[in-house]
Amino acid sequence: MEAEHLLDEFPPVTTEAWEDVIRKDLKGADYGKKLIWQSPEGIGVAPYYRRQDIATLNIDQAPGSFPYMRSTRADGDWRIREEIEAEEPEEANRAAQSALAAGAEEISFSRVVIRNSSDLGMLLLSLQAAPVHFENGNELLLTLLIDRLKPQADSKQISTGLDPLANPEFTAATIQTALPSMVPFTIHGEHLEEEGANSVHEVAFPLAEGIDFLSEMDARGVEIDRAAASVGFSLSVGASFFFQIAKFRAFRMLWAQIVDSFHGSHKAAGARITARTSLWNKTIYDPHVNVLRATTEAMSAVLGGVDSVCIAPFDACYKTPDESSRRLARNTQIMLKHEALLTRVADPGAGSYYLESITHSIAHEAWKLIQQIEAAGGYRDARAAGVLDRALEDSKRARDKGIASRRRVFTGTNQYANPDERALAQIEESRLQVAKRGAEPYEHLRLQTERRAAETGRTPRVLLAEFGDMKMRVARSTFVSNFFACAGFEIAIQCIGAVDELATANADLIVLCSSDAEYLETSAAFISKLRAAGRQVPVLVAGNPESAEQLRAAGVADFIHVRSNPVEVLTKWQQRLEIKA
Repeated sequence: MEAEHLLDEFPPVTTEAWEDVIRKDLKGADYGKKLIWQSPEGIGVAPYYRRQDIATLNIDQAPGSFPYMRSTRADGDWRIREEIEAEEPEEANRAAQSALAAGAEEISFSRVVIRNSSDLGMLLLSLQAAPVHFENGNELLLTLLIDRLKPQADSKQISTGLDPLANPEFTAATIQTALPSMVPFTIHGEHLEEEGANSVHEVAFPLAEGIDFLSEMDARGVEIDRAAASVGFSLSVGASFFFQIAKFRAFRMLWAQIVDSFHGSHKAAGARITARTSLWNKTIYDPHVNVLRATTEAMSAVLGGVDSVCIAPFDACYKTPDESSRRLARNTQIMLKHEALLTRVADPGAGSYYLESITHSIAHEAWKLIQQIEAAGGYRDARAAGVLDRALEDSKRARDKGIASRRRVFTGTNQYANPDERALAQIEESRLQVAKRGAEPYEHLRLQTERRAAETGRTPRVLLAEFGDMKMRVARSTFVSNFFACAGFEIAIQCIGAVDELATANADLIVLCSSDAEYLETSAAFISKLRAAGRQVPVLVAGNPESAEQLRAAGVADFIHVRSNPVEVLTKWQQRLEIKA
């Protein structure tokens, strides 16, 4: 019997018909402002996508085929990379063996010190065929590695983090002598997010550096295929789930086209990408939220088709990770592989109207930026002339503004903070300098409050005095509670039935929470009673009422509302309460 086509029962609906209904629902409101999201990359994201949005895009590609937008492999697998921070070879080797036994598939030595071939032999002892990366690679190490691996025809994959443009002459000589299994150099883009980069910058800048690299090698007679095979890319993976997936897809597609433009073969045009979960968005308060952040980031990297993923332990931003946090990071990837089964399908987003559209949008914008860099003389000249810094300025300024206003949310830090949480005792000051992080302004406020509390034996107390209209007072006390919790103040909420109740309140700050219409008369009475009782406690108002000037004249010290800049306001009140750095 012929299979029923259930969708045939539903008549097709044109885009014009959808748009007519949407405009009616908007009732004259601006379509673009209401429904088009302008991403940090400047890409307009529509409220919905249809088949016609990808009709002109070249998406008819299989995973593992040029230009590798869908991945360089035919399957969805990836390698679980674990970073080893130990500096001494013997200790680093023990840690690496332990990590491999527990499920890691690739090792990255981030700090190990190799002085001679004996150190190198000790470090690689019993690591079998697992790929090994030396993040702090240098010319001495590369020379030792090449000498050690030459006699081994089937040697393991070895890579280092050495910048290929640091010494182009050495780079060319190394490529000519290294074994094909070795990837001696890395182009780094993982630091860009800390400097304010968006997804377009994270694609364009490393690729522009890659163009310089290929040009240098071509000028020195190095075959393009060999040059392309000798470099990997290290990128961070951040929080914007779909844009991060699209970023990696766009990156591979453009790198393949770049290698092709240098007359390299399609086989050599596949980019080797390692993704490391972002440190920029990690927090020292409510730190276990970092586990959730890293999980979604790792999923973006995996679904974006990278070759290996490194999840930083959730506490790496504020202390030396212990075995428990390293295990949690490692097991996150193991679960994604063996329980979520993300290895089963390569590029599961293939054909998604939305994902395919933003992939090509990122690629288009990144290519325009690469052309601008080339017009400025190439990556190195553009960087030296400040072109790259200027490209990041607007992006960083907008991002910082979003953080200050709390539109950019760090859960547990600048929104939904737990005022009872304490972090001062567990942080290592040196770890706070490892990377720039977005939450730092708020963490600085909270740490100052903690230090003051440690000195005085008490935490500054904010009393939220609710009265009047039930709906407004609860809404405003909730907002203000969240606001002051960002600085670690102790929060108390009290429903005030009579003016006299505030006169004996135990608080360093009092915030009145009610409706705008009720503030003027009641606030004056509250403040009068306080002053008559000899209390000089500052009184603030939740909201920004039209009577603000009259309230100031009555003694109201400040107003807390959605347009308040939390960092500025909280800093001011810390200083007023003598909480200083």
